[in-house]
Amino acid sequence: MKKATLFLIPTTLGDAPINEILPDIVKQTISQLTYFIVENEKTARRFIKRICPHKKQSEIVVFQLNKHNKTANLQEYITPLLQGKDTGLLSESGLPAVADPGSLIVALAHQNNIVVKPLTGPSSLMLALMSSGLNGQKFSFEGYLPKESSELKRKIKLLEQLSLKNNCAKICIETPYRNQKLLQSLLKFLHRDTLLCIACDLSLSTEFIKTLPVKKWSNNLPDLHKRPTVFIFQAQ
Repeated sequence: MKKATLFLIPTTLGDAPINEILPDIVKQTISQLTYFIVENEKTARRFIKRICPHKKQSEIVVFQLNKHNKTANLQEYITPLLQGKDTGLLSESGLPAVADPGSLIVALAHQNNIVVKPLTGPSSLMLALMSSGLNGQKFSFEGYLPKESSELKRKIKLLEQLSLKNNCAKICIETPYRNQKLLQSLLKFLHRDTLLCIACDLSLSTEFIKTLPVKKWSNNLPDLHKRPTVFIFQAQ
């Protein structure tokens, strides 16, 4: 039996022109695949149609993966791979398996001796970091911070202490409709001299990237509501 490959397929960070963001190998790979593991079937099919408009949607088999899936049920998602059929793993935005549930599928692939092939594409985290001017040699991605106010305050203070102690940048994200609330919390709880980078709508025409000390952000606040945003801070 032919040994199958799990292709890790990047997507654009929004409706950016595909030919400006993704290499040809992404289109070539999608055009050859029938099976896909995705986070959201509707948006995944829309993306596949954008990049391969002549591919018949009726011939595409989609497995929907999200945070509600039980680990025990994931085995069926790799059944085509175990049968020798190449499969694509798609994220909602950017690179799959980074800050998304796709990592569970990649782990299963390794456990079952399935070849994993990552394809090149945009990462909002790396685009933000490289354009922030903060420490790209030493950093950590902290994902989503706590929602409850007192827990959020404790977490921000702890991360800032670790940033100062280890001279490293701290990267975090939030659900787009909660961006403004997180920004206000960062400005409230971080030290006035801590550097804060706000990077939103990366790779889009509305892209905004700026790094300032917390004390200088008050008169320069962007509207982040429902705009995909990466926050990076580093204590001084």
